[in-house]
Amino acid sequence: MTIIEAVRADITRFEADVIVNAANSSLLGGGGVDGAIHRAAGPELLRACRLLGGAQTGEAKMTDAFNITTATKIIHTVGPVYRSESEPARLLALCYTNSLDLAAGYRSIAFPAISTGVYGYPIAEAAAVAVAAVRTWLADNDTKLERVSLVAHSEADLEVLRSAL
Repeated sequence: MTIIEAVRADITRFEADVIVNAANSSLLGGGGVDGAIHRAAGPELLRACRLLGGAQTGEAKMTDAFNITTATKIIHTVGPVYRSESEPARLLALCYTNSLDLAAGYRSIAFPAISTGVYGYPIAEAAAVAVAAVRTWLADNDTKLERVSLVAHSEADLEVLRSAL
């Protein structure tokens, strides 16, 4: 059985086989968690992301973790801009399910709160979508995943994630 947990941590230092990056469509770095992951992984990550050709909203692509020694892989997924997309919940759920598809052969994955920063997705709504998407995916798929971590940056976000679980 896979454990789903909510934790407060720095995702760039979190122990997981795979960490997820809340990326922009270029995949070439940005602010928030995206910038933090790019800084922690080093310039090799930028070179690897250039080869991926960007990504559409809801899509997920994988690279090595490079200088992030607590993870083996990074999955880059593009969350929806809350007020700009016609179906933000569906697109946000795709971020989680497409990331889980890529991580199915690993033991652990850690997600940030995708789209809740500058993309403006309300944390409570995003947490509900994330938890539902993860639970549905786990019920529908045979996986090696033992742990799915929802990583909060603040204590307030952690409480919202715990409530959603």
